[in-house]
Amino acid sequence: MTEVPFDFWMFLAGLGIFLFGMRHLEDGIKGLAGKSFQRFIRRFTNRSWKGILTGTFVTAILQSSSMVTLLVLAFLGTGMLTLKSALGVVLGANLGTTITAWVVAALGFKMNIADFSFPFLAVGILSYLFLESRPVLKNIGGFLIGFGLLFLGLDFMKDALDAVAEQLDLSSFSRYGLWAFLLLGLIVTALIQSSSAMIVIILSALNADLIDVYQSFAMIIGANMGTTSTLLLGSIGGTADKKRLAVANVIFNSSAGIIIFLVLEPLVDSVYSFFKMTDPLMELVLLNTLLNLAGILLFLPFLGAFQSFLKNRFKSAEPGGETLYIKNITAEFPDVALKAIRDELDHMYGYVLDFIYHNFSIGSIAGKPSGWKSIFQTAININEKYDKIKRIEDELTGFYALLQEQNLDKDEAEELTESMLSLRSMVYGAKDIKDVAHNISYMSEGEDPLAQEVLKRLQIFVKLQTEEVYHRNLSTEENKFDLTEGIAKNEEFYEEMIAFLYENIKHHTKKGVPISTMTNVIKQTVSAMNNLCSAIHIKPVENELVES
Repeated sequence: MTEVPFDFWMFLAGLGIFLFGMRHLEDGIKGLAGKSFQRFIRRFTNRSWKGILTGTFVTAILQSSSMVTLLVLAFLGTGMLTLKSALGVVLGANLGTTITAWVVAALGFKMNIADFSFPFLAVGILSYLFLESRPVLKNIGGFLIGFGLLFLGLDFMKDALDAVAEQLDLSSFSRYGLWAFLLLGLIVTALIQSSSAMIVIILSALNADLIDVYQSFAMIIGANMGTTSTLLLGSIGGTADKKRLAVANVIFNSSAGIIIFLVLEPLVDSVYSFFKMTDPLMELVLLNTLLNLAGILLFLPFLGAFQSFLKNRFKSAEPGGETLYIKNITAEFPDVALKAIRDELDHMYGYVLDFIYHNFSIGSIAGKPSGWKSIFQTAININEKYDKIKRIEDELTGFYALLQEQNLDKDEAEELTESMLSLRSMVYGAKDIKDVAHNISYMSEGEDPLAQEVLKRLQIFVKLQTEEVYHRNLSTEENKFDLTEGIAKNEEFYEEMIAFLYENIKHHTKKGVPISTMTNVIKQTVSAMNNLCSAIHIKPVENELVES
């Protein structure tokens, strides 16, 4: 018999085509329904079991646990998901990846795979090249290309292994036991960064009788452990939550894998006997599914305690900065990033109000300390609050620049612009008050009755106006805040205050607060309220809050 050499380049080309097909498949589905899947994950993960089902379903559709994990990390960073829910999604994602193995085992070795892939490639490539002006059809073309390349790559790998099956002797390798195959699966998966591709390689080797079902299942266990390297590599230099999720993924897959490996042979025999399996390929993919189900059943009851354990780890990697949400995520998913910006703006509005209220002593406890020490402490607090507002503005502006580099659609670009205009108006409102903070303090500390009355009226105006603007912004469309109406009301108050000031000027003493100082405080206060009205009017409303 003529010895047939192993065609290494054919096998490597098949692997490359398979991985390239996975990328096209992922990009096509992401373009068709990326936002839908993001909203789906966000809405259906409020319970651990829901998170598991969601992770399974979305990964089964997208066929990319890496993409699902990236989405989970983004949602985790914005606070849309708790760590416990994120852990559930990751568990489900591991189960969702087994769908590829079922499809390959059911179809990949039962027909001429190359012939099966040609129609998908033909239609997909033509659609992708000539329908660029039709995004939906182009994305469908990308999906078909990916699907066709998956099977074409599988055909290359299958033929390469079939050609060498009779000549390859694994007896020397087999003498080291099943541990050797587990390590082989782990190392190769870590190198090629795709458990789906590794499972296809294992199925091809099993189909070619290069390995038996025990050895192939040991390699499957190793592949499940090796796939955690993707998230581990991605967590290097990442945020604390990214590191926590990466460690959790390692613990999930390794614990379940080692436990199953210890009872591998009796488990394989039991599954073969119970399910009356006659096809070793179908038995292997069933074992793969049971492996991931075991991981879910093992950790589901303890996700709460596991979350607490992880929260106490990697605290040194907690991101710095004043923002609460954007510092935890990247700009890779614009829909999630825009949600994070909206949440930051809500907090920013609260910080600006707190700064303004602090200056006017609105809501403060009566009987405040007197003397130079009190004035000095108050000045420090005011400056600290304003400095924090400016730092948040800087962080948001930097994130805005990153987000602009993404491929935003028209609606996303408009929302991003509106968000930054809203931010600018809020900061201008704070600056209006900062510019007269010393004058407000002077009016408050003095004994001038006219200045005291002006300050009292300004306090009432600020409190009533900010409360009305905020509550009407959250109300129904019929009673929504109207910017023109709000500005007009502010200007009317300004005219009333100036009129009041000059009506009482004859009773004003030269030792009192200068009229010019009080006029300036009134003007800047009204300007601040105008800016806050503009900020609320511009700021995008969170639709999900209304729907839920």
